[in-house]
Amino acid sequence: MRVCLICEGSYPYVSGGVAGWVQMLCESFGDVEFVIWSIATTREEMSEYKYQLPDNVKEVRTIYLGDDNFQTHYKKVSLKPEETEVLRKLVTNKSNEIDWKKTLEFIKKYKKHLVDILMGENFYNICLEEYNQSGSSEIFRQYLWNFRGMYFPFMDILTGETVKADLYHALSTGYAGILGSCASYIEEKPFVLSEHGIYTREREEDIIRAEWVKGGFKELWIDFFKKISMISYQKADVVTSLFEVNKTLQIELGCPEEKIRLISNGVSVEDYSNLVSHNKLEKGKFNIATILRVVPIKDVKTMLLAFEIVQEQLPEANLAILGGYDESPEYYEECLELINSLKIKNVKFYGRVNVKEYMPDIDLLLLSSISEGQPLAILEGMAAGIPFVSTNVGDCKSLLEGNEGDGLGRAGYIVPVMDSKAMAEAIIYCEKHPKQLKQMGEVGRKRVERYYKKESFLQQYRELYKKLGGGANGGDRI
Repeated sequence: MRVCLICEGSYPYVSGGVAGWVQMLCESFGDVEFVIWSIATTREEMSEYKYQLPDNVKEVRTIYLGDDNFQTHYKKVSLKPEETEVLRKLVTNKSNEIDWKKTLEFIKKYKKHLVDILMGENFYNICLEEYNQSGSSEIFRQYLWNFRGMYFPFMDILTGETVKADLYHALSTGYAGILGSCASYIEEKPFVLSEHGIYTREREEDIIRAEWVKGGFKELWIDFFKKISMISYQKADVVTSLFEVNKTLQIELGCPEEKIRLISNGVSVEDYSNLVSHNKLEKGKFNIATILRVVPIKDVKTMLLAFEIVQEQLPEANLAILGGYDESPEYYEECLELINSLKIKNVKFYGRVNVKEYMPDIDLLLLSSISEGQPLAILEGMAAGIPFVSTNVGDCKSLLEGNEGDGLGRAGYIVPVMDSKAMAEAIIYCEKHPKQLKQMGEVGRKRVERYYKKESFLQQYRELYKKLGGGANGGDRI
């Protein structure tokens, strides 16, 4: 079987939870051929693989969204009336009313002239109609350029040759979901969509905070990402979700409930049992650590502010930040400036490391994110018997406190998002109650063993792959 995994902004160029999940899946399914269809930002930002590709990953096909830009000069393209109508439906209609056969034929035909079309009279008139119907109070010129910014990358990613596979598996909606939907449509092969976080909600949070989107255009962009997510939900044969809350959100965003299958993440407890200390952290101290990418969505600043409060009562405590800090250099510099301005001591950024070598000496792990799905970092820490203090995002509360009927107890503490004081209080409490800290670590390991085993997670995906992309669809090696 040949499976095409479609990744946006992650594997193999960015380390992190989703990329680690992809690596684990490929390594575990040695009898499946994988091809990675990766959507990246620019060649400068994503030029090197962050993972050693397994032998069964046969190809990486990359689309760089930053490769093509608007030129200052463009050619006039005359569209036929029926082609103008195809363009109008793509831009203005609901996702279930788009004629995908005609749309893809149109994009393929004009793939070298997309900028010309978006700068042309037909697109201008379509946007003017939409502008007048919307009753927008924004300046039309700005409205028009926002539409160009939306639909150029959307159309551009569909101009290349389709990757051949027995099964397409997108790791998010958005552009990855669009690629999967269209490849499945063209090749007449099944399409699986897996969401770790809810793409639409994450983009909504990004847009609300973004400075490049002004005023009323924020809602315009949010609606655009809702629309392209809806396309993925409609086209997918199966949509997987990590936990019930995410499933509910997917249904609210238009995914048919009957398509959704719950498959939780999993880790190997054996891989994190009996770890040996490599003396990476100072002995005899209260060692706090976090495993993350130093990027805004992880909200490292709140963690640093919390640690400043902690140091007032626990001056010998250490904070180890384990994970890459080159993905968002500006944010990393802002974190360093915060440490220097507040004169916070005993904080160290270690970069990308083998976290297993650090875990035996970690007393408490932190997660301060403002958005998550079901973090592998928490599951790995729990498997290693380390308690957590985490923000109340994604499935973190269920992981640390258990679902109804769990009966195991607490594996850590949940605090509100962006609340440095609450995080600090939870950390201090943990240090002051070592017996409870140890008990929480034991509870975490038991919960992973009972509900989040790697073998269970892999078996469910193996069955899904076999059902959708097995012998009947051209593959016979699984």
